[in-house]
Amino acid sequence: MRIGLRILLGYFVIVALAALLLGQVFLREVKPGVRQAMEDTLVDTANVLAELATDDFLAGRINEGAFASRVRALAGRDIGAGIWGFEKRESSYRITIADARGIVVFDSAGRELGADHSRWNDVHLTLRGRYGARSTRSDPDDDASSVMHVAAPIRDGARIVGALTVSKPNRAMAPFIARSEGVILRWGLVLLGTALLVGLSAAWWLSRQLGALRRYADAVTAGERASPPDAAGEFGDLGRALETMRERLEDRRYVERYVHTLTHELKSPLAAIRGSAELLESPLPEADRRRFASHIGTQSERMAGMIDKLLALAAVEHRQRLEHAAPVDLAAVAREVADAVMPRLRAAGVDLALDADEPLPSPDGDAFLLRQALENLVDNAIAFSPRGGTVAVALRVDAAGVRIEVADDGPGVPDFALEQVFARFYSLPRPGEGGRSSGIGLTFVAEVAQLHGGHAALHNRAGGGALASLVLPVG
Repeated sequence: MRIGLRILLGYFVIVALAALLLGQVFLREVKPGVRQAMEDTLVDTANVLAELATDDFLAGRINEGAFASRVRALAGRDIGAGIWGFEKRESSYRITIADARGIVVFDSAGRELGADHSRWNDVHLTLRGRYGARSTRSDPDDDASSVMHVAAPIRDGARIVGALTVSKPNRAMAPFIARSEGVILRWGLVLLGTALLVGLSAAWWLSRQLGALRRYADAVTAGERASPPDAAGEFGDLGRALETMRERLEDRRYVERYVHTLTHELKSPLAAIRGSAELLESPLPEADRRRFASHIGTQSERMAGMIDKLLALAAVEHRQRLEHAAPVDLAAVAREVADAVMPRLRAAGVDLALDADEPLPSPDGDAFLLRQALENLVDNAIAFSPRGGTVAVALRVDAAGVRIEVADDGPGVPDFALEQVFARFYSLPRPGEGGRSSGIGLTFVAEVAQLHGGHAALHNRAGGGALASLVLPVG
């Protein structure tokens, strides 16, 4: 399981548990809270009504007096109240009055007149000077049928002579409780949805940052040119730290590899120079002396060229990107190369033909490196072309970008060597003289192509000769 998904699941589980706990707390507190508020209201109401009923109760006319008449009139009153979206048309209060013995002497509903309520907590406790209240089901099997009863004392001076009870069904509060619970549940779902979106966003961002670092690490492992991901904060610091570590490790391996390779490649020309020098120390005919001296010069030039090309290759291989890329006029670069190789063309007896599509796009790149790469391809083609042959340089535009092609009239490349020609220090014997190049030129071309986001290739032409190509993307 990916780390982003793990973090998302862990985050969502924590938020879901927190929301569940908070929801349960709120839902458990809604119903008691509403009932507590209702009880507080009933306490005030019972005490107010107890004061209003005192005169009629003490006068013995509680069932026929003004108090009873007004209470019974309440049943016919159209209240017409809108309470937070709920319509209230009639009163849900029931008022009962018990005498000092707990016998009901007044019932606004007329159902329990004369009943003994002395054992009910509301009456029993109130007659003894304590706070009396109870909640009793009218249907023992239905919790929704519970009715709250709150009593207040009726006093004759300091003496308690009766208890007035105000009753209200708990179901009267059910719509308010249900709405509050619904609001809590809806907002709880909104909270979970928001938490899920936040978690998804955070997991996506984290996975994106980690994915970029992983792709960078994979590219470095594969030996590809790669830049650290452009990120801010800790991920950016981590990417830069990985880049610094990579550079230091590569520098060390790079130096070790090149010292080993250079040492190996210089052994052959050094041995030839040493052998020629030893022979020159002894008496030789003039022709042999000149031949061995020329051989020393040739091998020295070969060593110098190898070192120069190796340094150029090292500079290109060490670069991860083009720091100052700019549009390059490839036609102008090709003309510069044609002028530079003119002495070599004349010495080899080879012509050069240059052809370019019009208009020719200008890809972003490094003009100096591209000129060196093209010059290497042309040098290669000159070396393998017979006297009287032609090196054809063509600049073409296709779907891949701009294609630079260099063709020669030579013998072509053996099939076994086609896949190795871009390998470092791999070279083939030159026609006629049989000598070899440094084996670095085509490697340099491939590195320059890769640095520009393109690629290099070499294959044989159907009519004879080889065709080298350097493809550069445009845009």
